[in-house]
Amino acid sequence: MNRKLNIVLFCCLIYTSYCAGQVAGDSAVTAKAREIAQRIQLKYAPDKRTDIFEIAQDVSDTVKIRTTIPAAATEFTDLLKSVQPGKLVKTQMLPGTELGSKVFGIVRLSVSNNRKNPENAAEMVTQMLLGTPIQVLEKYRGYYLVRSPDRYISWVDNDAIALMEKADLDTWQKSEKVVFTADYGYSFSKADQASLRVSDLVKGDILKLEGKEKSFYKVSYPDGRTAYIPLAEAVSYKNWIERKNPTAEQILSTAKTLIGVPYLWGGTSVKGVDCSGFTKTSYFLNGIILPRDASQQALVGEPVDIYEADTVNLDKCLKNLKAGDLLFFAGSKGKTANPKVTHTAIYMGNGEFIQSAGMVRINSMIPNSGNYADYQSRTLVSARRMLTSIGQPQVTRIDQNPFYTSAKK
Repeated sequence: MNRKLNIVLFCCLIYTSYCAGQVAGDSAVTAKAREIAQRIQLKYAPDKRTDIFEIAQDVSDTVKIRTTIPAAATEFTDLLKSVQPGKLVKTQMLPGTELGSKVFGIVRLSVSNNRKNPENAAEMVTQMLLGTPIQVLEKYRGYYLVRSPDRYISWVDNDAIALMEKADLDTWQKSEKVVFTADYGYSFSKADQASLRVSDLVKGDILKLEGKEKSFYKVSYPDGRTAYIPLAEAVSYKNWIERKNPTAEQILSTAKTLIGVPYLWGGTSVKGVDCSGFTKTSYFLNGIILPRDASQQALVGEPVDIYEADTVNLDKCLKNLKAGDLLFFAGSKGKTANPKVTHTAIYMGNGEFIQSAGMVRINSMIPNSGNYADYQSRTLVSARRMLTSIGQPQVTRIDQNPFYTSAKK
């Protein structure tokens, strides 16, 4: 966090943290307040990527809370006042009041680039596809802090989304829509591919269906723009989300269409993918929403035993792993007691897995294979089966995810 900027924000009584969910370490905050805040954060918002609980102290000696969880604010206030009765506490709940009733939105670009901080030079941490419904939490200059259907919180340029009230989002959710299914393409201003382009499109983009003309769908964007896309490049959204749960073969078929796509930190689209963006996209295009990051994905699904005497065992891997399982790797394996998961891949069978590392490619964990991946094989730490866990928390079907089915209350 930029401390100089932080001081300016506090002096102006504007508390906008660039690191969502981090308990502020401002030296003016008492040790007791920090201690209580850390306990509250661990209880209510242990993952700063999905929920926010922060404290800071302004020049008037008021402790300021910024959070997405009302219960966390209440408990912190009660605990702090029990030990410091005269302490003033001010709560900023998210979504912020400056947003009014427009606390929802729909992505209006083919792919939005979401960042860790509200500035163009900030690290890209994720992407969202056109038609993705979001919760809007806060506005800061030309950016919005948003939460996507996987509950991931990030900053996005205000031009990337169409703000909506609950009634507008409900109308969008109930409307007939189509999903773009070609890898890449364009929408056009007329039912003619020689006409002016309206925008580019990628696989998984969702648009509202307005009708048909010639060999085109007439569609509209969340911001009201109208366009035409070829019938052969889109399918009914309703049919797309109501498919049966995917098989391993379907997941791998989708994954293999991304072979050669470059690695892109923060990427979750066919324009570029990081490791967890690749696994997430392979599942999303088959109707399943997974958590965003590898370390989050490693906590859901059904554990698969790949250990023998506390060591990852190749024979155990070959015996127990099934196609479609996710593999998890830790670069610090063997160096720390609890190595953090930093990479993921999809198991294909017969010791092979497909991953985004440099680019999307197929490798093997069997040493004498021509495509053997030594580093990944040495750093493998766990595996999870997602296909048997669909419907459980954080492994949800699109048609059962509340962001897609109705506006959040």
